[in-house]
Amino acid sequence: MNYDLFKRIFETGFSIFLLLLFWPVMVLTVLWIKLISSEGPVFADTPKRVGKNGSLFYAYKFRSMIPNAHELMRTDPKLKKLYEQYKKGSYKLHDDPRLIYGGQLIRRFSVDEMPQLLNVIKGEMALIGPRPYYADELAEQQEKYPQTKKYIEDVLSAKPGITGMWQVSGRSNINFDKRIALDAYYSKNKNFWMDLTILIKTPWAMISGRGAV
Repeated sequence: MNYDLFKRIFETGFSIFLLLLFWPVMVLTVLWIKLISSEGPVFADTPKRVGKNGSLFYAYKFRSMIPNAHELMRTDPKLKKLYEQYKKGSYKLHDDPRLIYGGQLIRRFSVDEMPQLLNVIKGEMALIGPRPYYADELAEQQEKYPQTKKYIEDVLSAKPGITGMWQVSGRSNINFDKRIALDAYYSKNKNFWMDLTILIKTPWAMISGRGAV
């Protein structure tokens, strides 16, 4: 059995197992968002992400921010400075004022990422792979870091992952240029043992919350 087929079968089965394992946490998160913390949808209302070979898809994430947070930051004059800070920080923010009550915990321990297991089952994502970037993020960050343009083709040759090399290497503490270089390295050199190493490191990255925003 070749690597790609084995990876697909294993990750689909493991994603189903994780959904069964974490369903109590996911149900509590849904109740928290809908009944206690915030009015609005359970899933984050964000634009589609760039998948394998440049195809676009919607990545399921529990909403940890106010409704329409992504679009508001780009269009609301009151959030102009926040948007500039967001772009300078490699599309990550510390102390984001758009977070709902409890949203920081949802993000810190990667609970918001759990619904992406559905994306894995659908074949849009992998458990392990490059970060699922926004289209505008890729375009604008390449302008900021021109040397990263050489990495894009390699990164888009693989399905984006829920976890990956950058997630277990510091997450949001790593700027875009180093992050996408790690993604490109993984995409060119991915193998079973690399995947296993990343998978083993992921629980600690989630529990510690290191670099999460």
